Amino acid sequence: MTDYRKERQQKRAETVIRGLKSRGMEGYYAETKEEALKKALSLIPEGSKIGWGGSFSVNEIGLKEAVLNGNYEVKNRDTAKTPEEKREAEIFGYASDFFLTSSNAVTEDGVLVNIDGSGNRVSAIASGPRHVLMIVGMNKITKNVDDAVYRARNIAAPINTQRFPIRTPCKTTGACADCKSPDNICCSFLITRFCRDAGRIKVILVNEDLGF
Repeated sequence: MTDYRKERQQKRAETVIRGLKSRGMEGYYAETKEEALKKALSLIPEGSKIGWGGSFSVNEIGLKEAVLNGNYEVKNRDTAKTPEEKREAEIFGYASDFFLTSSNAVTEDGVLVNIDGSGNRVSAIASGPRHVLMIVGMNKITKNVDDAVYRARNIAAPINTQRFPIRTPCKTTGACADCKSPDNICCSFLITRFCRDAGRIKVILVNEDLGF
């Protein structure tokens, strides 16, 4: 029996991939987490220096575990015991060959929209690492930039706050209040509409609900 939902997602992914290509980025489509992991590892040469920002999507396809157990040079920010160790790992990430992350939203015509608290993730997407490899579930595709910003602020951020022992309006209500809370995790926005270093940003679209 034909899976019409699958066909629709494939067509939609093709549109996004064309949009990414027109903006100097590479796009790929994977039907499953397993396919996404295989594709990601095929893009990363052994021996590469690898860093990452906070990303559930990277974890969900098993990419971080594969990298930690593979033949790569890694500084794991997640196991840092002190602020100094975490900063050292983040600086390593800026100078990495591949920076692993996701995107809070991707428009149908290939614009990336990201929101950050400390700024380490959005700054690495913008500049630093030789390559940025994004794992993006099809649940994060939006019609346009306005919808993408809305998604980042009203879906991704309020869910993300639930992970931390912080106090923000969105943690209580589940929706953005445009707050100026000291615990605010929406400090920096990055809209990536073009990649001048062609192919530096690579996006693997996955036909699963991943991340926030």
